[in-house]
Amino acid sequence: MISGAPASGKGTQCELITKKYGLVHIAAGDLLRAEIASGSENGKRAKEYMEKGQLVPNEIVVMMVKERLLLPDSQENGWLLDGYPRSLLQATALKEFGFQPDLFILLEVNEEILVERVVGRRLDPVTGKIYHLKYSPPETEEIAARLTQRFDDTEEKVKLRLQTHHQNVEAVLLMYEDITLKVNGNVPKEDVFAQIDGALTKLHEDRKLI
Repeated sequence: MISGAPASGKGTQCELITKKYGLVHIAAGDLLRAEIASGSENGKRAKEYMEKGQLVPNEIVVMMVKERLLLPDSQENGWLLDGYPRSLLQATALKEFGFQPDLFILLEVNEEILVERVVGRRLDPVTGKIYHLKYSPPETEEIAARLTQRFDDTEEKVKLRLQTHHQNVEAVLLMYEDITLKVNGNVPKEDVFAQIDGALTKLHEDRKLI
């Protein structure tokens, strides 16, 4: 399992982990969108809540995650659960279904850095590409002129999202205290991955000894 605040670089690390270890990457948000698109029973129920602007109830999301974890590819290759569980209730439900991670990866990034990363983000509405005014600026003046900012990428909104994230993580950590790997996410992505890679390699080697 991997957890990180908005703009913590979690998406990049998920790509690097799945590429090297062949794990099945499962993000609850993607799962929700896929279920809705497929018109499944869970998807239909979830859509009703979302159309009313309400949060999708725990039991629906837990069932989706459970069904995905039980598919043959997850069982054979292992899984990387991304940004889920987000509450003690969700973590408890997964445990009751018999799903226990080997490692809970927590990306830790200073709040000032997270805020700077988010507030500087811009979207090119033509190509869909994400830029950052400081870290990956647009290539041309023409692109720069048409960039837009997501409505919730303001400092005020980010700080609220971070507060919610920290509260959720603290609750989940109670369940996975013994297997938590706290990773310094303030460093370049290669150095972040090196920390995760070291722990996963050790996990693999320990498994072979059993």
